[in-house]
This record gives sequence, C-alpha cells and structure tokens, in this order.
Amino acid sequence: MSRSRILSIALSLGAFSTLPFDRAQAEPTPPETVQAFCDALISAMKQGPTLGFSGRKNLLEPEIRKALDLPLMTRLVMGPPWRALTPEQQGQLVEAFSQFSVATYANRFSSYSGERFSVDPSPTRLQSGDVIVHTQLKTNEPEPVRLDYLMRDGNGRWQVIDVFLSGSISELAARRSEFSSVVRQGGASALIELLKKKTAELSG
Repeated sequence: MSRSRILSIALSLGAFSTLPFDRAQAEPTPPETVQAFCDALISAMKQGPTLGFSGRKNLLEPEIRKALDLPLMTRLVMGPPWRALTPEQQGQLVEAFSQFSVATYANRFSSYSGERFSVDPSPTRLQSGDVIVHTQLKTNEPEPVRLDYLMRDGNGRWQVIDVFLSGSISELAARRSEFSSVVRQGGASALIELLKKKTAELSG
C-alpha cells in the first residue's frame, strides 16, 4: 500500500448480558467508542470489494453516526456564519455534511492489505474536559500512522469531534479551510450543494 493511500485512509477513523443492569446500560468509554469505530473500518476494508461502495456505506453509516458528533463537527466547519442560519438550514447542512463524511469513509476504506488499528486504553485528559484517544494504524510500511481522536462528552455520551494525523494535522481545520471560500461567497446553500456534489463523486 502506498504512503499516499495510507495517509488518505488515515484522515478519514446479541446474546443476553451477564453484567449488572447499570453496567450493561452504561455508555462506552472513549477508548471503547474508538475501538468499535476502528473495528468497523477494518470490517469494511476486509469486505470492501464484495460489498462495493453501497454495501460499505450501509455498514459504516450507523457506526460513523454513533462515534462522531456530526452536528457539532458541521457547526465547527461552518464557523461563525452558523449562528445566522435558520434551524432548517442548519438541519440541511448537518445532513449534507454527514452524508459526505460517510461517503468519504466508504470510499477510502475499500480494500484490505493486513492493516490493523492499535487503540491506547489510556486517553489523555485535557483541562477543557475533552479527552484524546491515541491510536496507530499499522500497515506494511515500517512506521505506523498516528491518529489521535479528540472526544467530547455530550449529555453522557463520548463522541469524536476531530481527528489529528501525526498528532497535529486537524481534519476539521482542513475541512474548514477547504470550505471557507465557498461559505464566504455563497453561504450555507452553496456549501450544501458542494457537499452533495462531492458525495456523489465519492459514490461514483
């Protein structure tokens, strides 16, 4: 697998319980949430050619919506103009960004060459109350790819709000930079149309 493909992938990622009721119903910890998300990505990769894009999308979408705080990520990508939007515009933008995010992962995680994720069970706690879950994507390259998941507790549920490549390259900042000129020139409607176009291109 080429280094460029590895970086592309990186930027993007019952039986009855025997536990007591309160533990069985407890929300997963940040590392558990990230581990489940990474497991879903590996599963999509292993089944990639068989499932096709549509199948990978169907497999990953519920896991992505569970692990990522897509409404908050949309607001952060939009920046200050978000406050001027109507609730209807905000909802449309969240859905367009969510579909784009799902399509991005389904497109990138399309084949398997022995990759595996290693999730550190001890997250770094920040003064803000957020935590960072550290992971490594191990491939056939000598050096693993470092991926750090910034997570926030929203109403008792930990979700990812940003992903950092090599500890410093923010996916959210990259998206904000990519879309800022579109927002300045055409507002939310222009960004929604661009996201829909990009989603269609990824699924093609």
